[in-house]
Amino acid sequence: MLRWRVAVLASYAASGVAFATWVSRLPAIRDGLDLTPGGIGLLLMCMTVASFISISASGLIVLRLGPKLTTRIGSCMVGAGLVIVGIGASIAASPLVVAAGLVVLGLGTASWNTASNVEGAALERGLERHIMPHLHGAFSLGTVAAAGFGAWAAAVDMPVFWHFLVVGVVVASSVVTASFWFRAEKSAPAAAPYKPRETDTFQDPSTGPLPIVSVQPSGAGAETAPPLDNKRLVALAWRDRRTLLIGVLVLGLALAEGAAGDWVALALADGHGQSDAAGAVGYGVFVTFMTVGRFTGTVVLDRFGRVRVMRWCSATAVVGLALFVFSPVPWLAFVALAVWGLGASLGFPVGMSAAADDPVHAAARVSVVSTIGYGAFLCGPPLLGLLAEHFGILHSLLAPLVLLVVSFFLAPLAGKQKAASMESSESR
Repeated sequence: MLRWRVAVLASYAASGVAFATWVSRLPAIRDGLDLTPGGIGLLLMCMTVASFISISASGLIVLRLGPKLTTRIGSCMVGAGLVIVGIGASIAASPLVVAAGLVVLGLGTASWNTASNVEGAALERGLERHIMPHLHGAFSLGTVAAAGFGAWAAAVDMPVFWHFLVVGVVVASSVVTASFWFRAEKSAPAAAPYKPRETDTFQDPSTGPLPIVSVQPSGAGAETAPPLDNKRLVALAWRDRRTLLIGVLVLGLALAEGAAGDWVALALADGHGQSDAAGAVGYGVFVTFMTVGRFTGTVVLDRFGRVRVMRWCSATAVVGLALFVFSPVPWLAFVALAVWGLGASLGFPVGMSAAADDPVHAAARVSVVSTIGYGAFLCGPPLLGLLAEHFGILHSLLAPLVLLVVSFFLAPLAGKQKAASMESSESR
């Protein structure tokens, strides 16, 4: 069980490293290609479109290939994408090459993240306690490390290519190695759809068999219910009202996180008059406090429950984001980033846990919530770039406030739900 947990933590951490690596060097990419905020927004849109295509199909991909193989393929694509972006930024000096690299990054990242969330939800059910905040905390810890390295790389003018080459190789190799200890499913024939069973268990000597993935009908009438195929599971998830609203709940907090990831460094440089290195440090402050929020999140969740925690997160993110935009002095903007990071810290992990309450539909529902959440995480920042053309980078960041208010009022949907029978699921 310990090896499984460490392996999943490593996968999340590597994803954070990959994400923060290219984000921390975004000012250098902007300067090297002489792009306007609108141009940066268009580049990010390339990644967004690719990610949205990938994550829209991620439920079927994970159900067919399983989390292990999906994670391996996705991480290798991310490593390759980083190298291509580095070539475009440092060697070819071509926005088209950078755009191609971001497309590969987007295709790999989206499915990889969904697979990690499915694996993490299985681990959480196996441990029978909150673990998802720690997993997303590992992602944030990866972003902290990568942001720090990115700040140093920017300060010493390290070429983007060499920076991204090293990180790309480390990310791909570490995730492929860690995935050997994934346990969310048993191997399935390569030519057949992945269909885990209730009997798929992980045998731990100290606790006995633990149910990991279940996609078979449960409850009254389970013996006579028709078998479920992968497409049917995903279709049921997209028709489930609670799942969709959890996706909207996650959407606001995901946009707040994504906006910080893509625009904080530039907002500090252009809006608050700081250097590129200071911009990378600012992003590091944001992800550091997000990491603190995630690693303390399990204690807070156990004491106060999901609903109160999600309301606190939404309100805190509003305060931090507004303070960052209207800060009259740079030091206060850094304080605001800390508050903003704490507020945005638990949106994704709590949303994934809520979507995975019923193991029968866990993979499909996690993919739905991931699609909506990552859609905001990825689509929102490029759209903010278009707003920045007319209102400036700082004031464009006010747009996520509306969705954060919506997230506040949808917080009760994050409450725990017992596994529903297939009869009730299919009746919707």
